[in-house]
Amino acid sequence: MGSHSAGLEETLGVLPSWLFCKMLRFLKRPLVVTVDINLNLVALTGLGLLTRLWQLSYPRAVVFDEVYYGQYISFYMKRIFFLDDSGPPFGHMLLALGGWLGGFDGNFLWNRIGAEYSSNVPIWSLRLLPALAGALSVPMAYQIVLELHFSHGAAIGAALLMLIENALITQSRLMLLESILIFFNLLAVLSYLKFFNSQTHSPFSVHWWLWLLLTGVSCSCAVGIKYMGIFTYLLVLGIAAVHAWNLIGDQTLSNMRVLSHLLARIVALLVVPVFLYLLFFYVHLMLLYRSGPHDQIMSSAFQASLEGGLARITQGQPLEVAFGSQVTLKSVSGKPLPCWLHSHKNTYPMIYENGRGSSHQQQVTCYPFKDINNWWIVKDPGRHQLVVNNPPRPVRHGDIVQLVHGMTTRLLNTHDVAAPLSPHSQEVSCYIDYNISMPAQNLWKLDIVNRESNRDTWKTILSEVRFVHVNTSAILKLSGAHLPDWGFRQLEVVGEKLSPGYHESMVWNVEEHRYGKSHEQKERELELHSPTQLDISRNLSFMARFSELQWKMLTLKNEDLEHQYSSTPLEWLTLDTNIAYWLHPRTSAQIHLLGNIVIWTSASLATVVYTLLFFWYLLRRRRSICDLPEDAWSRWVLAGALCTGGWALNYLPFFLMERVLFLYHYLPALTFQILLLPIVLQHASDHLCRSQLQRNVFSALVVAWYSSACHVSNMLRPLTYGDTSLSPGASVGRTARVQEELQGLIPISPQEPCPLVPRLKQLISLHTVKNVPSHSVTHEAQL
Repeated sequence: MGSHSAGLEETLGVLPSWLFCKMLRFLKRPLVVTVDINLNLVALTGLGLLTRLWQLSYPRAVVFDEVYYGQYISFYMKRIFFLDDSGPPFGHMLLALGGWLGGFDGNFLWNRIGAEYSSNVPIWSLRLLPALAGALSVPMAYQIVLELHFSHGAAIGAALLMLIENALITQSRLMLLESILIFFNLLAVLSYLKFFNSQTHSPFSVHWWLWLLLTGVSCSCAVGIKYMGIFTYLLVLGIAAVHAWNLIGDQTLSNMRVLSHLLARIVALLVVPVFLYLLFFYVHLMLLYRSGPHDQIMSSAFQASLEGGLARITQGQPLEVAFGSQVTLKSVSGKPLPCWLHSHKNTYPMIYENGRGSSHQQQVTCYPFKDINNWWIVKDPGRHQLVVNNPPRPVRHGDIVQLVHGMTTRLLNTHDVAAPLSPHSQEVSCYIDYNISMPAQNLWKLDIVNRESNRDTWKTILSEVRFVHVNTSAILKLSGAHLPDWGFRQLEVVGEKLSPGYHESMVWNVEEHRYGKSHEQKERELELHSPTQLDISRNLSFMARFSELQWKMLTLKNEDLEHQYSSTPLEWLTLDTNIAYWLHPRTSAQIHLLGNIVIWTSASLATVVYTLLFFWYLLRRRRSICDLPEDAWSRWVLAGALCTGGWALNYLPFFLMERVLFLYHYLPALTFQILLLPIVLQHASDHLCRSQLQRNVFSALVVAWYSSACHVSNMLRPLTYGDTSLSPGASVGRTARVQEELQGLIPISPQEPCPLVPRLKQLISLHTVKNVPSHSVTHEAQL
């Protein structure tokens, strides 16, 4: 063997002898890989996948909010810009990712609930990511309870409750966002607990950093899916802040060590989430570069940054507005409608309906459509010409200008006459000389609101300007009121004298712009119809586009405050509501968002019991009576802070929201209650049951209780999966038995109402099930 080794070493040459010996010893031993597999975790994951992926492509029809999210998936596939006020774009991008993986081309008309999907829609792929998120939430519930240092029995109990809860199953099997939001909520909590538990034995290790960074990433993803995710983010930040405060008081750590801990948490829990949140919008805006139906909500500068639409119209416009420029002026406010300063030959009526008189001058309005009458010419008051000099004389902040209506050549005017619908403001008109004692007052001072210096030039699209009337100091303003029929229902424009400060309704920007060249009116009218020639780029920076998009998303209000299936937060607790998601047109098979009444009621009771016990223990500890050992008390407090705090933060804010609310808004809060429920049960068994007999009786009651939850889940299965024909003729095997138990819940035909579940109500005092969904009703999700 020695000669053989020497020969091999001589052959290799380059290897030192000690390394060669180590290699020989390694080759003499078998290669062994040891893997620890938690079979509980594997089984729970498999069951989660089974319940969520079973017949995922059914029904092959648009189900409730899929009509809403599907539109945006199509926009992503076609790269068309859209604006959705329900939340940031990360969740929409995940759904679109499923469509892209399935080869979806975006060609489907998402116009009604119940519409059959065409063959080009990969419905299994579109529903896959929400289903996977719902399935993985089951083993994560198991791991969270274990990380809180409770028993495997309690952890399995939490996971099994997540597994059989009907509302969670329904929501995760459809192309909806709640299951993905819940997944990242739970991942954030689990990651923080693993980070916290590794704090004592391996700080700053690879695993320590991994779980800390994953906490920040998960929180950012949760917020990026829906704004509701910020509630769980605040929960994690609050608990992390308390732990950091305790860390500062740890005298065993040096000042530099404490500072390192704090900086690590700041980077992972604040800097990383902000960076990722911006990244979501960056990718969103990079993908959606084409003009779409939501463009007009955005500013002219934003619209011009998109391919097609306004960008096509404004391409090549001059940047600087000069005396003689022909412009259209758009209201920056965009409320109640995006509109442009407009005039036409019609005049204000001599006498209004309320008896007040007017100036009978030419009407000036704000018109929500592109029109030739939206064009104005910027005139130098000291000159008569309406063309741009060579070289052009740019208009600057503070300059006095006149605005000449392009088609009628009359000048924008205001005077001490009350506006038609806003009597406290001045009427704005185009001046007609009636040879009476009402002289023209048509001088306006240009005020560039977003100027960088007092000599800034007026720029196309980029400059936001106000027009201050020289004679009266009134500011040109969009009042937003719709004029009567004599004003063609267009929007009222007034001169606002009592202006407390900046308001978007007083601000305008140049959208379309050309340099006027024609001296004669007939030639000028033809010129107003002609395209521009020059080419100047006005691309917005990412931060400018992000800021505007984020502001619009936060301030855009949906006027609908009622919906057939809307509900109040109090109804969620008692489960006195449901949502009819889908109805098969022939078999009456249905999908309803229905919670498991046993689980929902028990979870609410567990929250109450925990709160009462917590304050009872706290009061007794104040009197130096410690009912729980210190480690058990710490586990009890942390579990309550996460679970009860998570429930409260994800539930109570809805009482302050003036928006349409639905039952599915409660699901994130419910998951925290479900986590708390087995923890309370274990606590009762370990600390409140005094004898073995009491523990045995209590365990038997828990088994009976869980069996009832399984029974209710099984009874509601036809409404969870919608794969059971509920017509009178369907009566075979298990389906027939389930149908008999649900008689009265299911309508015999699509035209019949869906009343209360008589059988289920007898068993568990259930709530009402309202009318089945109409296939002609569309729905827009909120929040």
